[in-house]
Amino acid sequence: MNARVAASPLASAPVLAAYRYCEAVTALQARNFSYGIRLLPEPKRLAMSALYALARRVDDIGDGELPAEQKAEALLRTRGLLDEIRRGEVTEEDTDPIKVALADAARRFPIPLDGFDELIDGVEMDLKGAEYRTFEELKVYCRCVAGSIGRLSLGVYGCRDWERGAAYADTLGLALQLTNILRDLREDALNGRTYLPAEDLERFGCQQGFATDLPAGADFAGLVAFQAARAQQAFEEGLRLLPMLDRRSRACTAAMAGIYHRLLGRIAADPESVLRGRVSLPGWEKAYVALSGLAGGRS
Repeated sequence: MNARVAASPLASAPVLAAYRYCEAVTALQARNFSYGIRLLPEPKRLAMSALYALARRVDDIGDGELPAEQKAEALLRTRGLLDEIRRGEVTEEDTDPIKVALADAARRFPIPLDGFDELIDGVEMDLKGAEYRTFEELKVYCRCVAGSIGRLSLGVYGCRDWERGAAYADTLGLALQLTNILRDLREDALNGRTYLPAEDLERFGCQQGFATDLPAGADFAGLVAFQAARAQQAFEEGLRLLPMLDRRSRACTAAMAGIYHRLLGRIAADPESVLRGRVSLPGWEKAYVALSGLAGGRS
C-alpha cells in the first residue's frame, strides 16, 4: 500500500488551519510522538498530526471525569465522525478541526480508518474494567490501543509490503504499550487498574499490594524483568519494519520507537524505579534519539 501523491496544493486555508490545530495538540500533549513526526516531510507530518489528535481525543474520553454513560456516548459520536469521513461528507466549513484535518488526510493517503474503531474498542475495554488473565488476552488489548496506531501510521508512511509491514507495526505497537504499562504500573494500580496478566502476577507473588506495600515473598523485580524481556522481544521483531519504509518515515519510526526502547532499558536496569515515580527521559536525550533515527540509527 503506497501513499497517494496529491496533485493539488497541500491544503486550502481552512484545512491548513485545521492541520495547525492538530499540530498544536500534538506538540502540547505528545512529546514523545512529536519528536518523531518532526522528521517527516510536511504532507506526512500534518497527516500524522491529524491521526494523533483524534487518537488523543479518544484517549481523553476514556481518561476523563465524565460518567461512564457519557463517555460511551462520546465514543459513539467519534465512531459517527469516522463514518462521516468514510462517506466523504466532511466539508471545510465543519467546526471540528480534527475532523476536517483527518478527512483531508484520508483523501490524500490510504489510511486504514478501521484502526480508530479498534482504538475505541480498546478504550471501551478500559471503561468496562477489563482484566487480563493471560498474555494472549493482554495482546488483544494492546493491538487495539497501540497496534492500531502503528497500522494507521503505516497508511501515511507507505510500505513496500503492506501485509508484512502491518504485522511488524502491530508488534512494534505491542512493544510500546508494554513499556507504557510498566512505566505506569504504580499509577494504574493506585487507580484500581492492573494491566499485567493475572497469571504473571500470581507467578511472581504480586497479585495485590505492589502499588503500596509489596506482599511478603513477592518478586516484583522478577515480574518487571519478565515483562521487560517480552517488550524487548517485541521491539526486536517490530523494528524489522524499518527497512520497509522510505528514509524519512523510517527516521520517524526509529525516533519514536527509540525513545520508548531507551525508556524500557532504564526500567529493566532498575525494575523498582517504577514504584518511585514515572520513569522518563530528559528532553536532550529524546532529541538525540530523534537525530540518531534521521542518521540511520535505531535508538
